[in-house]
Amino acid sequence: MTLSPVNSTRTSVLPLEMEREYPILISGYGAEVIDAEGRRYLDAMSGGSMAATLGHGRNDLIEVARNQAKRISYLNNEWLTNPWAEDLARELIEVAPEGLGRARFVTGGAEANELAIRTARTYHVSRGDIQRWQIISPAQSYHGPTMETLALTGRPGLHGAFGPYLPKHLYIPPSTTRFDETGKEALDALDDALEEAGPETVSLFFCEPISAAALPAYSPPNLFWEGLAERREQYGFLIGFDEVVTGVGRTGDWFAANRLPIVPDIIATAKGLGAGYAAIGATLCQNQIYETIARKSESFSLGHTWDAAPLSCAVGLAVIETLHAEGLVEHVAYRGPRLKNELETALIKTDMVREVRGHGFLLGVEYADPRDGFSLLPRELGVAGRIDAAAERNGLLVLSTQPTGDGYAGDQSLFAPPFTTSEDELAKMIERFAASVAEVAAEVDAQLDNRPEKSSP
Repeated sequence: MTLSPVNSTRTSVLPLEMEREYPILISGYGAEVIDAEGRRYLDAMSGGSMAATLGHGRNDLIEVARNQAKRISYLNNEWLTNPWAEDLARELIEVAPEGLGRARFVTGGAEANELAIRTARTYHVSRGDIQRWQIISPAQSYHGPTMETLALTGRPGLHGAFGPYLPKHLYIPPSTTRFDETGKEALDALDDALEEAGPETVSLFFCEPISAAALPAYSPPNLFWEGLAERREQYGFLIGFDEVVTGVGRTGDWFAANRLPIVPDIIATAKGLGAGYAAIGATLCQNQIYETIARKSESFSLGHTWDAAPLSCAVGLAVIETLHAEGLVEHVAYRGPRLKNELETALIKTDMVREVRGHGFLLGVEYADPRDGFSLLPRELGVAGRIDAAAERNGLLVLSTQPTGDGYAGDQSLFAPPFTTSEDELAKMIERFAASVAEVAAEVDAQLDNRPEKSSP
């Protein structure tokens, strides 16, 4: 067994980043993971991708998976169903926003988002609106690595060499406090996009209700959501929410949509549904969407081999039962605001920190040039990567995101611990994170010349 850290020259695995050295993690319990050299880390990223919402090494969930595998682990859902999928669908719909009455299970977030797109298209075709195919989405987003989900973000840096394969969709800028605090400019951009596409061709507006990796813990103001709902009513497109990260408790509600003045037509979710113990995602749709499709078609859409597999659904069902039994969604709602305040307090003396955003156990830290407290940091400083590296040295796992070429997002960090993290562990996470940010900030201060007094933009 390989136990030493590996890089691209010391592995048979095709790595995501060629220059990175990858620690080998071999075990974990709760909010702690251990590498092959015996070093312990607090996991403030729930497995790195915000999926391990219930922490690592839960014997109860492991036993559910073990017992289900002994009974039956796989059936193809094209011509069969199983009680675990049926029960999980009912449980998920019970906690979903009003009107969402059908669920279909897939194996992850990108598949769930793809299915949301196919659902919208199938609905419009079933109604005779065959010209509706176009999608509008915020430019600063991330919906997955498949060709279609990659096309939903307007970030050329992510598109890379795959541009020729990607469908051409339309994007609007984010209405962040930095660029569009009221949301009006985003609505104006939406109007422009509708006009450019021809509103009769638009199938779906697709977005994260609260974003994760692209703009950590950011959500547009209510004016935007209200204006979006008005335009849906006027032009007839659907609204789809990517709740791959935010669904199943992460923001202190079962779905982040419940916190907004708008009800989506379609929701895609994944990570928290399996809590890191099974690969499972789901797409939910409004009853009237299902009924429209059912009236016009004998079948819905193509599926994947592992859709609604008994093992995955049994684990998903156990996750929802655990969240109910332990009151963890309510715990995240109660503890989240205080966690945000504690993180803000710990970072308040670091001039490089511009803003701490937070919803439940999904927190985001935005950095700025300390010389004016507002401008994005120079890209060449590589602040995001340095913070991650400093945190790792300090025994903490976090994820920071790099500046984007369009200038809408700079260096930022995500802070998203498991829901079951103890008070002592949360305190240590904040302490280690603040120390890591302060360490990098001191280095950045030394690199920036002629620093004037901090001023407002």
